[in-house]
Amino acid sequence: MNRKIVLTLLIIICFCLQCTLFKALSLGYIAPNLLIIITSSFGLMRGKKEGLIIGFFCGFLIDIFYGDVLGFYALVYMYIGYVNGFFNKIFYDEDIKLPIILITLSDFVYGFIIYLFLFLLRTRLDIMYYIVHIIIPEVVYTVVVTIVFYRVIRAINRKLESREKRSASKFV
Repeated sequence: MNRKIVLTLLIIICFCLQCTLFKALSLGYIAPNLLIIITSSFGLMRGKKEGLIIGFFCGFLIDIFYGDVLGFYALVYMYIGYVNGFFNKIFYDEDIKLPIILITLSDFVYGFIIYLFLFLLRTRLDIMYYIVHIIIPEVVYTVVVTIVFYRVIRAINRKLESREKRSASKFV
C-alpha cells in the first residue's frame, strides 16, 4: 500500500513539474519528458508489470489533460514501460548507462510514434524536420535531466524495497 501511495505522488509531482516548471524552462518550446523517465526507470527497476502499470497512469494523465483521444498516450506509455521491463534481468542498480540508453531510446520511439499517428496521418510528411527540430532536442534535454532525476527515482525505489523487505521479514 505504501508503494502505491508513493508512486502515485511521484507521478503527480512529475506531471506537474513537466507541465509547469519545465515548460517555463523549455528551450525552443522543447521540454524534457519526465513521465518517460519514470515509466522507463520503474519498468527497468521493477519489471514488465510495474512498468506497464506506471506507464498507463502516466499516459492517462496526459490523455486527460492534453489528449484528443482518451487512451492513446496511455497505450504508448504502457508499451514503453512494458518493453523496458524486459531489461530488468540485466539491470544493475549502480550502473547508470543502461537506464540512460533505455530512456534515450524510449523517448526517441515515443517521439516517432507521436509523429506517425498525430502528424503523418495529417499529411505532414517532412519527417527529417520533425526528427531534427523536435525529437532529437527533446531526447537530449530528457537525457540531461535523467542524469540528475534518475538518482532520485533510484533512491525512492531503494527506500521502498527496504521497507517491503522489513515488513516481509516480520511475517516470517
